[in-house]
Amino acid sequence: MKHIFANWKMYLDFDETMILTNQLLQEDFNLEKINLAFFPNALSCSEVIKAVQDSPIEVGAQTVNWTPRGAYTGGTSAEFYKNVGCKYALVGHSERRYVFGESDEDTHKKLSACLDAGLTPVLCIGETKEDREEGKTEYRLKKQLMKAFENLELGGNELIIAYEPVWAIGTGDACLPDEVFKIAKFITNEVKQYFEAYAPVLYGGSVKAENVVSYLSQDIVAGVLVGGASTKLDTFLAVIKEIENL
Repeated sequence: MKHIFANWKMYLDFDETMILTNQLLQEDFNLEKINLAFFPNALSCSEVIKAVQDSPIEVGAQTVNWTPRGAYTGGTSAEFYKNVGCKYALVGHSERRYVFGESDEDTHKKLSACLDAGLTPVLCIGETKEDREEGKTEYRLKKQLMKAFENLELGGNELIIAYEPVWAIGTGDACLPDEVFKIAKFITNEVKQYFEAYAPVLYGGSVKAENVVSYLSQDIVAGVLVGGASTKLDTFLAVIKEIENL
C-alpha cells in the first residue's frame, strides 16, 4: 500500500475545499492499494472530517501548536486536531521552516505535541539548494532528525517521514528518482538509531502524474506528499490513477 497525502496548503478556501473533497468522494478508488489523506486548511478541517467519515480517507492538520491549550492567540493544538478527528499532522514542513521561520527546536516541540496527543506526525525534512550545492544534504538531514528526535519516546505511536528537498518544493524541479531512493535509505537507517519501529519515508517535491511512478518503483519510498497537483481534481486524479496502476 502506498500513501498519498494531499497538502492543500492555502490554495483553497472553504467552499473550494469542500467542492474538491466531495468530488473526490465520488471516485471509486482502490483503497486496498492506497492510503489517501487530505490536509485542508484549519477552517475547513472539521467539515472535511465529517464529509469523509464513512470512507477510509483520513484527514490531517497542516501544522499544530506545541502546547495543549492556553493563551496562544491564533494557535490550534495537536490535542484539538485529534479531538475533532484528525489522524495526521505535518510537522516541520519547509514552508513552516523557511517562510514562517520555525526552528529545529519548534519542530521538536511540535513533534512531541503530536505524539502526546496521539496524532501520527508526518515529519518533513529536506535540504536547501545551498546545502545541495555544498554537498551537505546528508549533514542537513541528519541534523534535522537529531534535533527533532532529541529525548523523544515514540511509544506506541506511528511516525512518518517526508523527504522534501526545499529546492524542489513548488518549483517544478523534481529530485531524480535514484537520488530519492538513496536518500530514503539514508533516512531509514538514521531513524533506526532513534526508534525500533518502522517509519515509512514519503517523497514530496513537484510530484505530478508524469513522475510519480518513478518515485514509487522501489519499496524504500512508501508514498508521496503532493502539493499543488492535489488542489485540482484532474491533476490529482491523474496522480492517484498512476499509483493505483502500479
